[in-house]
Amino acid sequence: MTPQRKATIISSSVAAALTLMKLVVGIASGSVAVLASAVDSVLDMFVSLFNYFAVLNSEKPADKLFNYGRGKIEALALVIEGSIITLSGLYLLYQAAQKALTGSESQYLGVSIYVMIASLIITLCLVGYLNHVAKSTRSMVIEADALHYKTDVLSNLAVLISLAVVGYTGYELVDVLIGAGIAFYIIYSAFELIKKGVLVLLDRALDDELVRNIEQVIVAAERVNGFHLLKTREAAHHSFVDVHVVFDASITLVEAHKITHKIEAQIKQLDQGRKWIINIHMDPYDDYWVNDMPKQKPQPQ
Repeated sequence: MTPQRKATIISSSVAAALTLMKLVVGIASGSVAVLASAVDSVLDMFVSLFNYFAVLNSEKPADKLFNYGRGKIEALALVIEGSIITLSGLYLLYQAAQKALTGSESQYLGVSIYVMIASLIITLCLVGYLNHVAKSTRSMVIEADALHYKTDVLSNLAVLISLAVVGYTGYELVDVLIGAGIAFYIIYSAFELIKKGVLVLLDRALDDELVRNIEQVIVAAERVNGFHLLKTREAAHHSFVDVHVVFDASITLVEAHKITHKIEAQIKQLDQGRKWIINIHMDPYDDYWVNDMPKQKPQPQ
């Protein structure tokens, strides 16, 4: 079992345990803040299960139907995950409004506080584990899962503050305001996930600094006069590079082929944590302006 799949199973199990604790206490106490955290944990559980299947499919090798593999499934998972989280945030806003209108009071505050302290400690441990897996595997899904549980850490802290203030002062409005604040933060976090997933689906280029380093590697190669049509993108843990490299016109095909291998090896050394897929087109002269430059449409007279 890969580290990514193991991580999604662990996060699903943890989310299930937290869901059970928070739902029981949230319903019994009537605290919007605790109930908000419980609903968030329910979604955490389903999202982590969904991520498991996304990782499982994204790891499948390329085939005749998917020549470049299924890496974009992870980006699609981010968009779906973000959409679900947005709906949960809207539901929590509704619950906060309901409590503000009805004026219901929180109960069992002592038990609620203990449950939220335990939830906070467990979530902190899970975030540390997911961050470790995300850094070692560069999985977008695990990185998103870690980011999502980081928001849970902040929401758990907010809930603890809410319970403490309500218990000390009796002001139920604090519970409503903090519950609503958590909901807005959840929606904001969901937007970031959706944005990241959409950018990958749209083939966003690699980071500017990494692209500049790739350019420097190409320019510094022996018998290379230049390059054009450098294109980069990423999907899951794969980074794609396509470029036309212009060689000295007198070079032999064998020599040019050897140099392209060196260029590929040096690009891969820029970030050994990535899985690189590099395609270099060898040109004997710069034909960009003749063959590759986008043709301008004739302007109407």
